[in-house]
Formats: sequence, C-alpha cells, structure tokens
Amino acid sequence: MSLPVLLESVAACAVCTDLPLGPRPVVSVGAGARMVVVGQAPGTKVHASGIPWDDDSGDRLRSWLDVDKATFYDPHRIALIPMGFCYPGRKGQGDAPPRPECAPLWHARLFAELPELELIILAGMYAQKHYLGSTRGKTLTATVQNWRGHGPRFFPTPHPAWRARLFARKHAWFEAELIPDLRARVRHALRATG
Repeated sequence: MSLPVLLESVAACAVCTDLPLGPRPVVSVGAGARMVVVGQAPGTKVHASGIPWDDDSGDRLRSWLDVDKATFYDPHRIALIPMGFCYPGRKGQGDAPPRPECAPLWHARLFAELPELELIILAGMYAQKHYLGSTRGKTLTATVQNWRGHGPRFFPTPHPAWRARLFARKHAWFEAELIPDLRARVRHALRATG
C-alpha cells in the first residue's frame, strides 16, 4: 500500500465510532521524513482545526525544538503521529488517555513508510510506554532525565502541555541540558532532509 493510499485509509478510519466528537484522525506524514514526533491525542482545538499540535502545546513543542511552523508542518521533514489519532473525550479534569486502538492499528504501517527515519521524539508517557517498554524509568521524570540512555533513535520529553512549565521549573537540567541536546538532534535530522 502506498503512503497516499495509507493516509486515505487513516483519514477514513472509524474504528472508534463512540467518540464524543466523532472520529476525525489527525496525523501528518510525508515520504522522506527523518524525524517523527509521537504525541498523545488531539485536544478539542486540534480536533476542530484538523491540524496536529495547533494549540499552546504545539507552540511550546516548537519552541523546545527550535523550529518554525513552516518546518514543523512540512510532513516530508517532520512526521506527526499521535498515539491516539482522534480526540478521546474528557476524563476527570483533563482529556482522556489516547484510545488504545490507534497505535497497534496504524503505527507500524506508517513507520514502514519512513525508511530514512532518524529521530523519534516521544512526547509524554503514553508514547514512552509504547516505544520504550521496560527500558523506561519508573516515572516520566526518570525516563526523561535518562534521555541520553534512549538514544540515538528515541528522545523522550514530557508532553508540552501547560504542566510542562512546572516540570521545567522543578528540574533545572531540563532547560539547561536536555533542550540544547534536543535542538542539536533536531538540527542534525533536519539538515539531512534540508
């Protein structure tokens, strides 16, 4: 199956018909991307726009990566593949976890279309649990603090939601050490696609 046909299949996916806002898969993948950001799931703003990371979290993520919107949204440079492709609804005071159907159904097929893939940024605990398995730390902080131990392919970060500001204030190493290393890795991956 070619990538355009695969993306049409993703866009037409209706496995989760019981979603509160209905299915609307949000993903961005282009041939040649050497970098993927694996996030959680779209929020209501992203669900409405259909554009991945089209919210404050996306602004924070692009700042961490030190990339502009044109670069970030070029699917042939950066693929954006969440753990759950559709808005999962609310749970408690926040959004529900990503639906568990998406990653097993689509990730391997999408990643197979990225033979030049060099860097996978795992933004948040759901992506880290899925891709790092037993090699991740006991907490998100432990996993992120050991970012060097998961390279060179994987780079774990907290999810860039508003709580990430608290994370950064609590852990000086995040902005002093991790962010510069992340930006260097991103520059290297994008130079290869540039």
